[in-house]
Amino acid sequence: MSVAAPQRHPVASRPEESRGRLHREPESATRNPFQRDRDRIIHSTAFRRLKHKTQVFVAHEGDHYRTRLTHTIEVAQIARSISRALGFDEDLAEALALAHDLGHPPFGHAGEDALDEAMKAHGGFDHNEQTFRILTMLERHYAEFDGLNLTWECLEGVVKHNGPLTGPAASGKAKQRPVAATIAAYCADQRDLELHSFPGPEAQVAAIADDIAYDNHDMDDGLHAGLFGLEDIAELPLVGPVLKGLMEKYAGLETARLIHETVRRSIDLMVTDLIEEARRRLEKAQPQSAADVRGMGHALIAFSPAMVENEQVIRRFLFERMYRHHRVNQMTSRARDVVRNLFGLYMTQPQLLPQAWRAYCASSDRAATARVVGDYIAGMTDRFALDEQQRLSQDGAEA
Repeated sequence: MSVAAPQRHPVASRPEESRGRLHREPESATRNPFQRDRDRIIHSTAFRRLKHKTQVFVAHEGDHYRTRLTHTIEVAQIARSISRALGFDEDLAEALALAHDLGHPPFGHAGEDALDEAMKAHGGFDHNEQTFRILTMLERHYAEFDGLNLTWECLEGVVKHNGPLTGPAASGKAKQRPVAATIAAYCADQRDLELHSFPGPEAQVAAIADDIAYDNHDMDDGLHAGLFGLEDIAELPLVGPVLKGLMEKYAGLETARLIHETVRRSIDLMVTDLIEEARRRLEKAQPQSAADVRGMGHALIAFSPAMVENEQVIRRFLFERMYRHHRVNQMTSRARDVVRNLFGLYMTQPQLLPQAWRAYCASSDRAATARVVGDYIAGMTDRFALDEQQRLSQDGAEA
């Protein structure tokens, strides 16, 4: 039986009403603006590099663990499904999901922490700002502009992936540090991305789809890696009851199938909860446009209070039993060393950079050079960073 898609909800972003692109271009005859955004992201160099960038495990540690690319594709699938159920624009939600991790450096969060520390004197490093730099500056393929020249709605959703960056509704990192220089300059000189407000509904969907994906798929990878066992997750909320129900219904089911069934059913429970909570909030607030959603003063797309509590317990478990596991720590310690060493080498010897990158360095401006070096390292895959470290060491370069 086929399931009919719901009618477009009044709050859905409308491609025909898009605020457009910074650089005007002829419209596509076969794709609407949000579909074109999605396609440009998929064809970007930064997207291809996600194949060899860490999610939790360094890419070369095993073929079965998720990379940043497979994680991104899984986020896009979840975002599409939620958007379809709610009547939002699937193409914009997919584009935002596909773009959300483009700015991650090699070695995941370990690489980001090392790069942030290395660049502390020059504004620091944040993968969300780096994503924005890629989309507006660093993808240099088009004849008439740098970046991908995406629509206002797509750039706004990327910048506010985790919510408002300014004003009373800002939270987390946004409250702890000023707006990243690249984003602040763009909003001041190019287009106002309304950093004080919440993003549109599709961006909110993409952000929480990210949470659903990594909560469940990191658990999947952790189980397959032997960092913890089924007996450990059996005590968790949400996941534990699912696992116990499966063991009762399918006695003797092989472990790999049991893990897969547990993960997929847990994802379904989280997605269902999210859709039901979103519908409740839509009914209560009665917003009539994407602009109304931005001005609500709180998130439209969120878990129910009970699911928020469950998700926090799962996240704490993963933090303690996976992200802090000694095997993962050994890898992340080496990753930090690689990033720190590369940054030091390029800063003291910028002639080691490829010619195309050296052209952007200003010999008298260390901050500008640091930004170029940061951009170059952030674009590396895990494999390239390891190979580059080894090559430079063999060539006798000294930090």
